[in-house]
Amino acid sequence: MSAITIRNVDPELERQLRIRAAMSGNSMEEEARSILRAALSTEDGEDVDLYRTIRRHIEPLGGVELPLPDRGPMREPPTFAP
Repeated sequence: MSAITIRNVDPELERQLRIRAAMSGNSMEEEARSILRAALSTEDGEDVDLYRTIRRHIEPLGGVELPLPDRGPMREPPTFAP
């Protein structure tokens, strides 16, 4: 496995990375790897699958289960006559 060193990182950028890492429960190093993976996961000009992109970001959080209401008979459409 290779290693890289990034010099002259703007202090504000480092602060943002530190906060983002803390919010996701990662080290700064792991968060930087995650950002690089996401940025390099698609080739330029390649179509992006929005569903898969959203799922890749949400799935590590555990997802969301929403209750589905019971289906009933269709309602009558509204009338707009005076």
